[in-house]
Amino acid sequence: MAPLTVATRALAREAASRSLSSTAARAFSASTAVRDAGSYSSPFKGEQKSTQIPDWTKYASKGSWNTNSLVSYFMVGTMGAITAAGAKSTVQEFLKNMSASADVLAMAKVEVDLNAIPEGKNVIIKWRGKPVFIRHRTAEEIDEANKVNVQSLRDPQTDEDRVQKPEWLVMLGVCTHLGCVPIGEAGDFGGWFCPCHGSHYDISGRIRKGPAPLNLEIPAYEFPGDEKLVIG
Repeated sequence: MAPLTVATRALAREAASRSLSSTAARAFSASTAVRDAGSYSSPFKGEQKSTQIPDWTKYASKGSWNTNSLVSYFMVGTMGAITAAGAKSTVQEFLKNMSASADVLAMAKVEVDLNAIPEGKNVIIKWRGKPVFIRHRTAEEIDEANKVNVQSLRDPQTDEDRVQKPEWLVMLGVCTHLGCVPIGEAGDFGGWFCPCHGSHYDISGRIRKGPAPLNLEIPAYEFPGDEKLVIG
């Protein structure tokens, strides 16, 4: 048994010695790698240019400052003029498309030949889709309209305020109650009568009786000549 024990101890000592030698070798290798990492050098040789300011002199203009400014101002002015022209054209086309058509403009004004209306008669024309009464009044009708007490009227208005020429009465033929069309030369006051609800208007188109709250409306019109009337 003694020789076996001695041999076992010898093998244990040899194994321990080899373990220590292997550990020392690994430690040395690791320390060498650390030292090598600390002293790492880039594989790209030559001068480092990452921190240098680039030289742009070869891109700079060879002209003077005044010349360069003139070119810049010219370009800015040209672009501004082109932009303004484009904006103007766009606005003009928009307004042209939004403007009234030819048929609507044709209805905006109506010209009437007054020679075709005898004294004491009514004429009804169409203007903007509405009837217009034109009355060639006699001298007696004018006097009758002026004799009315304005303060007694529901919608006080003198005859002079409703006409430009005393012999010509121009007004919309639409009842101010519910929009019916009154009948001419009818009613209790010799003017117009609305049979729908019984509104009576006098020879000046003023409401005198019935539910209508206001006088018949006077449209915009003018006399370009003694024999012409333009409505609108």
